[in-house]
Amino acid sequence: MTLPTSGAATINVGGLVGGSDSMLVGLTCLSVLSLLYAFFVLRPRTKGGSSAPPTVTKSPVSGLPVVGTIVEFGKSPVKMVQRCYEEYGPVFTVPFFHKRLTFLIGPEAQEPFFKAPDEVLSQDEVYGFMKPVFGPGVVYDASKKNRQVQFQSMAHGLRTSRLKGYTAKIEKETRQYLETWGESGELDLFHALSELTILTSSRCLHGDDVRENLFKEVSQLYHDLDHGLTPLTVFFPNAPTAAHKKRNEARAKMVELFGKVIKNRRDHPDVKHSDGTDILSIFMDVKYKDGSPITDEQVTGLLIALLFAGQHTSCITSTWTSLFILNNPEIMKRIVSEQMDIFDSEPDAAVDYKKVNEDMPLLHNSMKEALRLCPPLILLIRYAVKELKVKAAGKNYTIPKGDMVLISPSVGMRIPEVFKDPDTFDPDRFGPGREEDKSSPYAYMGFGGGMHSCMGQNFAFVQVKTILSVLFREFEMEMIADKVPDIDYEAMVVGPKGDCRIRYKKRQTSK
Repeated sequence: MTLPTSGAATINVGGLVGGSDSMLVGLTCLSVLSLLYAFFVLRPRTKGGSSAPPTVTKSPVSGLPVVGTIVEFGKSPVKMVQRCYEEYGPVFTVPFFHKRLTFLIGPEAQEPFFKAPDEVLSQDEVYGFMKPVFGPGVVYDASKKNRQVQFQSMAHGLRTSRLKGYTAKIEKETRQYLETWGESGELDLFHALSELTILTSSRCLHGDDVRENLFKEVSQLYHDLDHGLTPLTVFFPNAPTAAHKKRNEARAKMVELFGKVIKNRRDHPDVKHSDGTDILSIFMDVKYKDGSPITDEQVTGLLIALLFAGQHTSCITSTWTSLFILNNPEIMKRIVSEQMDIFDSEPDAAVDYKKVNEDMPLLHNSMKEALRLCPPLILLIRYAVKELKVKAAGKNYTIPKGDMVLISPSVGMRIPEVFKDPDTFDPDRFGPGREEDKSSPYAYMGFGGGMHSCMGQNFAFVQVKTILSVLFREFEMEMIADKVPDIDYEAMVVGPKGDCRIRYKKRQTSK
């Protein structure tokens, strides 16, 4: 998540005081500023000892120490991190008000971030602002033992045997949605794939009864929850804003809605509510290690958490993957050829798990490359519960306890020493003979890495590749704009910023 800047209010006191009182006010202000300078600038530079990372206090944006870096960070975190990496090396610290943000950039520096246990680098202190969205006792607000059970149930719902069943559901939803496009036309691809992603996610996560009877209501409530996550939320998750008010109301309604669904399923076990493969069915049966059952509110919170993660990653990545392919005629020709080779002998064949998982290497690598160029999360953050030792570029660093420790997939996956021509869309870089992502265990971070790598990555690959397999076989498409949109680094979860419209026409040879 990106961290926002804070505005400063100025008060005109000249008209309220005069004479010696003005001098007293001036001296008081000077004393306060001196204390603030000592707290925000001098104090952060004293931690960590001789092996502490270099501290960044200067910025080309402003000559004021610390203030300049805060403003620069607020304008573009990625550009600032890139500048500091080039000037200070792979490990550096940026004072951010009373916090210290220590960045680890590059495969070697990033390794401790992914390997350190929760007792050293913790997520709880970082992502607590999600509690009003997910609810109490869910994920980062749960005890360690309960969280382990929750994650185990998520992993159970996303295992391979269930993915095989989800593939058919995703294809069905995709074909039904594409029928609304007609024979030809123009549309915003980002908007369309956002709608399609939540349709397919709802079918797999919530089950048939929710998808077919309550989808519109769930979709609107999710919209209000999503828009209740703002930059202000990171620091003041319960600030009395209109967005937070709608978020709280939406979560309460979501709990009520799913509470009724859960009650109906339990009261009528003989009725077929779904095929039993949806993740809601799994969450309903969760019991914690002390024997206590999961609450309906916690079930709802876990569904919201999964929907948040999947919706953002899949809709953004499917959009970027499609736009990069459409912007490269040679790659697009090969993508279509790959799909036709798979389905030409059986044009009516379903998109099964084996085809998606094994027979679409170019589409798979195109998705990986889109994630490398445009990762949805530009920063991953942990809190240093204990000192952390880091070795990078021949130097040893000590990250002091209390630092916020960050990596930037956006910067780390565009290092030219790791990825050749890093700003170029080149899915073949992952193919045989090159495999640039394997140059280091932590070179590629499309889905994080280490013990906290995204457990939903296999679902995301199945979801996006199934959707795009159908899309590229059903329609001829071209971008209306003459270039791929810019990356919207101002958003909480970054996506495309600009014209995502396409012109499409149904293929004559399609199923």
